[in-house]
Amino acid sequence: MMLWSLLKIVVFVVIVAALTLGAGYLLELGDVVLVTVGGREFALTPLVAVIVALLLLLAVWLIIRLAGLLVATLRFLNGDETAISRYFNRRAEKRGYDALSDGIMALAAGEGRLAIRKAQRAESYLHRPDLTNLVIAQGAEMVGDTALATETLKQMVQHDRTRFVGIRGLIKQKLQQGDTDTAMKLAEKALAIRPQNAEVQDLLLGLQTRDEDWKGARKTLTAKLKAGNLPRDVHKRRDAVLALAHARDALAEGKIDTARAEAYEANRLSPHLVPAAVMAARMSVEEGKPRAATRILKKAWEVAPHPDLAAAFAAIEPGETPEARLKRFRPLLARHPEAVETRLLNAELLIAADNFDKARKVLGPLPESDPDARTLTLMAAIERGTGGEDRLVRAWLAKAVTAPRGPQWMCSNCGHVHADWRPTCENCDSFDTLEWETPKQSEAALSGAAHMLPLIVGALEDRREEETAAEDAPPDEAVDLPAEVAATEDAEVIETGDTEAESARN
Repeated sequence: MMLWSLLKIVVFVVIVAALTLGAGYLLELGDVVLVTVGGREFALTPLVAVIVALLLLLAVWLIIRLAGLLVATLRFLNGDETAISRYFNRRAEKRGYDALSDGIMALAAGEGRLAIRKAQRAESYLHRPDLTNLVIAQGAEMVGDTALATETLKQMVQHDRTRFVGIRGLIKQKLQQGDTDTAMKLAEKALAIRPQNAEVQDLLLGLQTRDEDWKGARKTLTAKLKAGNLPRDVHKRRDAVLALAHARDALAEGKIDTARAEAYEANRLSPHLVPAAVMAARMSVEEGKPRAATRILKKAWEVAPHPDLAAAFAAIEPGETPEARLKRFRPLLARHPEAVETRLLNAELLIAADNFDKARKVLGPLPESDPDARTLTLMAAIERGTGGEDRLVRAWLAKAVTAPRGPQWMCSNCGHVHADWRPTCENCDSFDTLEWETPKQSEAALSGAAHMLPLIVGALEDRREEETAAEDAPPDEAVDLPAEVAATEDAEVIETGDTEAESARN
């Protein structure tokens, strides 16, 4: 600053000296300037001629200014209350807007401190904090001056025109600081100011679902629908997800009536949402309404077969025999008979009923065309049930351990795999992004699963030794196991292998 002041003094002295030398030179000239005006001649020295010319220019400037003032007065008389004030402030206004323009350009160029200086200079001319504070706040954020940014944003909140923008900026700061509670309260205020703002709606909805405020999230979702920022079918689906999440929390808190009502509401809004159908069906069974549960599950199965639907369908009659269960499942199996899930379910039911040859036929080419842990484990059970050699059983189980696990609940946003369905992704907190898909098998999962092979093979060898000992035992000590018990034991061995494989992949 001192150098700049010294430079201005030097420039001023140079200009004064130049003017003095020029005036002295003109005085030394002996020539006379003749000026004719209206037939009369005037003899002027060079210095006087220069002074007269300057006075004429000043007169022209004054006439133009007076003409502008006259026009502003006429506008004022016609009702423009700010016409005269704008006339007198025009030059300052021009400088202010030029400084503001420079500040905006500095923001675009990433020069935060320059933007702050230009905006502060513009404020001294314009006195328009609704414009300049925005540039100052953004410039402060750019250079990391949190204190200045916060102070400026709070000033913006005090004015009606900039209140929404100020609150939005404070929300961004709170999110960066990890203060989600304050950010959610500010988002609620911002939404009250502009109920149709899609960005604030999405932000508030994300914060509410992350905080598991399901009731508040449903209100925000309804606001999005009313504002036209959400298709009606998407609203119904997401509203069902929120209702289901509320039902789960209510059930965990022991509020059975609330849980039942919300589960039914979720199923009504989205009958094809698998977790909602499963919960609604189980609630119906607990109420003693197995037919209602059957209708709910069949409707969901018609859209896409799912193992959770099959498990809930089996739970309707938990004590039935394998033959009776196979018969009860036939209407379900008749829908989408060629779907992979339908064929796997049919094979499992046939294995439970000791119909191993038909189970093999039902699986068809799946073990070769679409091998996963479940399909290959079923093949091991079939091989075991038909009296195949242990080496063949071990071969199928070895393939099952290193095979993909098949479809799972996977986040479409980040790809994270979940053990069961959730309304929000536990990895990225995104809402309603879990889909039943087959994730890519990683090399780490394969190598980890291979370490489980000795355990499974060892279990089979122990089982084989027990059977050999039973065959060599005296007749009075031999015990004949019922077919159902034997099949159950075989299934336990296979299930152990499959569980260990899944644990290794996780």
